[in-house]
Amino acid sequence: MKSAKLAFGLICLAILASNIWSMSRWSEARGVYDDICYLRQAHLFQRFGVSGLDTNALRDDDRYFEGKMKEIAFDEWRDPIRWPCHNPMPNGKIVIQYPPGTGFLLALFPQGHQVVPLYIAANVILCGLALSGIFLARTPSSIIGAGVFGGLAVLLMINPVKASYSVAPTMALCAVAGFLTALWLSRDKRSVLLIALIGLLLGASVNFRLPNALLAAGYFLFLGVPFLWTRSLATFVRGLAFGASVLVGMAPTLIAQAINAGSALATTYGSADVVAPTFDLAVFVQYLRDTQIVLIVFAIGSMLWLLWFGERHVRQAALIVAGNLVVNLGFFMSHPIFTPYYVVPITMLSLWTLSFAQTLQPAKAREATSVGLEQASLGALPR
Repeated sequence: MKSAKLAFGLICLAILASNIWSMSRWSEARGVYDDICYLRQAHLFQRFGVSGLDTNALRDDDRYFEGKMKEIAFDEWRDPIRWPCHNPMPNGKIVIQYPPGTGFLLALFPQGHQVVPLYIAANVILCGLALSGIFLARTPSSIIGAGVFGGLAVLLMINPVKASYSVAPTMALCAVAGFLTALWLSRDKRSVLLIALIGLLLGASVNFRLPNALLAAGYFLFLGVPFLWTRSLATFVRGLAFGASVLVGMAPTLIAQAINAGSALATTYGSADVVAPTFDLAVFVQYLRDTQIVLIVFAIGSMLWLLWFGERHVRQAALIVAGNLVVNLGFFMSHPIFTPYYVVPITMLSLWTLSFAQTLQPAKAREATSVGLEQASLGALPR
């Protein structure tokens, strides 16, 4: 078992090293509209501090964004109304459509060298959790499962994660949230502080991508439905702590929307993104043809298997995952726009949760496993 853990650990570290080597040669001038807009948000934070939440096009008085538009030969660089990923608001502002979190993280690094450090940091966090899962595993099957999944998770940090700067920090938060979810469920006494921390992280993920708000859906169902049945104070307190923490975590986005769109509940996205759900067979077929379908099948299959065969705390983790998958896949399968990374966060949050749920056993189960291993070891001794 130790040799298997070591082997899988070395594989994960080798993939991490390969990722870092590839990322070290990335250029921040890919000519992608989204990239330039995230870098503009970072530039605003570096210039104005917290006031950088205001992304009004008039604040481009140093011609930073105009320069970026010229670099990619954008013909209408003089007209902010034509700028990519900017939208006019009812208050007269023309603002960046994205939430501020990705730009804030990029602003932590020096201009011109922002993307590579962000991705390397996310990769290191992910690899650290993958190694933790491998070395916490106690049975051959769980070691193999944690090793294969850990390697896959680190491998995905190149493709499709590089498609959008917002996905890298999202993936890191999903990994941490999955670990904490499994830890919370493995405890005999469910900690209010721990579920509040999970809510804070999921809320914070909204600052990278607005659809990340749906990542908390399964948790709300898991905490809310039992309360409707039992009406117990403990269940209510856990649900309240989780919900309040989600709101606190997404506060930067709510503040940014209030500044840019005039209301915390008003979106900065354009009409093309704010549409009613409608099933489009063409979008569904695109998912079937994309590598995301592998993650979807893997997540659904793992969830169903553990619902049927898992221990109590593992089945509870699978219930959270089930609620999350139904809501998130339902949303993206009915969204008129397809990208190669839309469902990656929910599938990876699901798989991290299920992987650690199998690894982190409750105290009583750990004691029983320990006794069983000792007896097996004694039985193997020559008599």
